[in-house]
Amino acid sequence: MAVVPEQIQLQHLGWRAGFGENPEVIRSWAKKRRKEVVRKVILGPNAAPESIKVMDETDLPDFRRQRNMGAEERKAVQKMNTDGIKDLNVMWTHAMINSGHPLQEKMALFWHGHFACRTQNVLFNQQLLQVIRQHGLGNFGTLLTEVSKTPAMLAFLNNQQNRKQRPNENFAREVMELFTLGRGNYTEKDIKEAARAFTGWGYNEIGQFQFRKNLHDEGNKTVLGKTGMFDGDDVIKILLEQKQTARYITAKIYRYFVNETEDDARIDQLAAKFYQSNYDLRGLMQEIFMADWFYEEKHIGSRIKSPVELIVGLRRSIPMQFEQEEAMLVFQRVMGQTLFYPPNVAGWPGGRSWIDSSSLMFRMRVPQIILYSQEFNIRPKEITPEMGEGQNYKMTMQVNEFLKKQYARRVNANVDWAPFLESFKDTPREKLADQIAGSLLLKNSGIDKQLLEKYSDNSSRENYIKTVTIDVMSTPEYQLC
Repeated sequence: MAVVPEQIQLQHLGWRAGFGENPEVIRSWAKKRRKEVVRKVILGPNAAPESIKVMDETDLPDFRRQRNMGAEERKAVQKMNTDGIKDLNVMWTHAMINSGHPLQEKMALFWHGHFACRTQNVLFNQQLLQVIRQHGLGNFGTLLTEVSKTPAMLAFLNNQQNRKQRPNENFAREVMELFTLGRGNYTEKDIKEAARAFTGWGYNEIGQFQFRKNLHDEGNKTVLGKTGMFDGDDVIKILLEQKQTARYITAKIYRYFVNETEDDARIDQLAAKFYQSNYDLRGLMQEIFMADWFYEEKHIGSRIKSPVELIVGLRRSIPMQFEQEEAMLVFQRVMGQTLFYPPNVAGWPGGRSWIDSSSLMFRMRVPQIILYSQEFNIRPKEITPEMGEGQNYKMTMQVNEFLKKQYARRVNANVDWAPFLESFKDTPREKLADQIAGSLLLKNSGIDKQLLEKYSDNSSRENYIKTVTIDVMSTPEYQLC
């Protein structure tokens, strides 16, 4: 088996545990033992991350007042929510770009797809984002409980309407099918009984979790072979007692962070340790990143970058500011991943679904559109109002109107090339193309160096580095991580 060069191994870690790392970071990692590097990647800086907040609870009228609003006031609240979600998207993307703890944001992005939720209430989105950022590298049981009690998820999966007289099964079904066990590992009877246990779970007028005892079914329920006067917390505990939950979560993490082609034996080993650790996510990630097999050639460059990974990785490589940061929503939409707008309850399928003939051509043009300030001449697809949005339909249409207005606009970016240029200050001119390609690509054997030379700007060393960089970023190989 071919030995993967250390630099490629470290770049592989930088992409899987984050959004790519610049040459200076990779060089600093090369001087340390793997254990030390992985520890730093997992623990991050000592300071806790800043919360992402676009609005306070007091900024929006409470739900009771909204029921009695006039048309103009309701329209103003809708606009506040729509604008707030756009701002939340931009702020979270900036957190990914500038984070000193990329793994925390990468885990949050993973959970954002796992706990897929669409709500047009900016505060609900903000609360759920805080939960997955805060607990995404902690204990899965805590994360699951906290997510399940967010108003965003309770509203999205109709548990606000779940009461003992009329049990609603949506929440109980998705908790089992998508969040813990996976399809086929429970019965319809389990869902019906669990739904009874979750009766009374809801939220109050100011968007806080509330257990409404008078709406809760206090009778006996039988869930996955256990019988008792269960409530929602009891059901979550029963789900966590199932080894299948550890297997399901481990397999999903393996597909996202290691390889979309599953290795059953490897996943079984990881899942057993994950279960024994009482669902310690930090421990699971350390087990993966420390393993020799994680750095095998078959795993390197085997994943297609998601649209968010592509944009964030590019902007982490080369610092820049957009004249209109909302342009990132347009890039996300054209490439098929708009934060806070998952396509359905299962989230984004990922993998090869990111690529079709039109999206691949656009993805390869993204570096040129940004770094050459070209016109955005592809019309973004509309976000479809799905999953029973009902009254939120108009708000989704407002986002679509915003996307349409960006058509044929120039993307003006203030690009700071200095840190990237500094990374190659000691590289001889004849080795620049190789070094640049090597720093940006995990697999660059297919890059035609003569073609890079032919289309590069040789008028100065700085222009040469810039044009070669943009050309390398415009290759199919740059789509992989």
